[in-house]
Amino acid sequence: MSIDTTGVSSADAPHAAQERLATEEGRRDFRRATFSCWLGTTMEYADFALYGLAAGIIFGDVFFPEATPVMALLSSFAAWSVGFIARPIGALLFGWIGDRHGRKVVMVATIALMGLSTTLIGLIPGYNSIGVWAPVCLVILRFSQGLGAGAELSGGTVMLGEYAPVKRRGLVSSIIALGSNSGTLLASLVWLLVLQLDKESLMSWGWRIPFLGSMLIAVAALIIRRHIRETPVFERQKALLEAERQEAMARGLAQQSQDTRSFWRRTRAFWTMVGLRIGENGPSYLAQGFIIGYVAKVLAVDKSVPTTAVFIASLLGFAIIPLAGWLSDRFGRRITYRWFCLLLILYAFPAFMMLDSREPWVVISTIVVGMGLASLGIFGVQAAWGVELFGVTNRYTKMAFAKELGSILSGGTAPLVAAALLSWAGHWWPIATYFALMAAIGFVTTFFAPETRGRDLNLPEDAI
Repeated sequence: MSIDTTGVSSADAPHAAQERLATEEGRRDFRRATFSCWLGTTMEYADFALYGLAAGIIFGDVFFPEATPVMALLSSFAAWSVGFIARPIGALLFGWIGDRHGRKVVMVATIALMGLSTTLIGLIPGYNSIGVWAPVCLVILRFSQGLGAGAELSGGTVMLGEYAPVKRRGLVSSIIALGSNSGTLLASLVWLLVLQLDKESLMSWGWRIPFLGSMLIAVAALIIRRHIRETPVFERQKALLEAERQEAMARGLAQQSQDTRSFWRRTRAFWTMVGLRIGENGPSYLAQGFIIGYVAKVLAVDKSVPTTAVFIASLLGFAIIPLAGWLSDRFGRRITYRWFCLLLILYAFPAFMMLDSREPWVVISTIVVGMGLASLGIFGVQAAWGVELFGVTNRYTKMAFAKELGSILSGGTAPLVAAALLSWAGHWWPIATYFALMAAIGFVTTFFAPETRGRDLNLPEDAI
């Protein structure tokens, strides 16, 4: 099979997802898988949004009480970054399992690991109780949480992409981004309620409620995932490999086909995904992570202001995300992604100028626009494009590892780098430059990436 210049398969066989969706049972499987992926991603991003909000608002006082405000913020986001170091390890481990034994088994394992890790974070005694062991436990559990998260997002993306009808793959795959938005919304809503407590109650036990409550989502997702069916694309690939194995045995052959392409041709899709991920993930975690802490701790704006902004942006996300997915189905993945990156470049410097006003509604509007571009819209386009960039043989492993490597180079370290830049310069201008630079990397990458809209996901070769 081959791909024409638009990325559409030239094979005569119908797409595997189309065959499955032609039956009532297949449509029921699709609905169950869609809900499962949404719920799992909701939990993943609730966990990370909970930590991001807590790092900016609470953890400096609970785990690093003896540090200055800027150093406490730096220390909190250093622990945040540990989770991102673990993510590529989880991506390789669980991605390998997913490509060989199926998507379902990984989806069950990751949700259990993440749920347990997040719940235990809510049980860690504070620095005043156990001293340095408090931040040590936090780092260990962040690492464990990152292992599961490294495969959860890509696993859900692959499952949705391999289940989705071809012409609506961008829209359906954007449900993963809706899950991330749902998680962020849930986390901000819970924090808005928790922040109503008096300071003593908040610091002693109130901050633990969101982390302990995440176990409810984990249990629900685990129950549903135990009953989902494997994706139609993976089932077709498994049947094809079995048929080839039987034919080889019948002929007495043991030869395996080998990829004769150059290293660059074999890995070009991988590096393209890394570049696209940097353009999305870095600005995203600055917009919904660092800026929250910057506004609350450095600008000394009331803590309910950035939390309210995250809540409003999350509500708007239920319109922004599917719109972005639809636009990528209508006009293509590449041009839609490119526009989002360009808008992020133009946003960076004016955003920090407006934050300095300290006016609540100016601050809220600035954060909402940033999240709308960086954490919602662009992410809604990335889901389908990432799945289509890679061939069926190693799709899960390659895509997951590329995304997590991009996260380490951008989102995982972005709040830490931004806090260090603030400590060094004492001003926001190097942070805005850093923000624009990461968005520019994504923008430039779109000129090297292929248009993959409509691609047959059972093709073994990468889209490039």
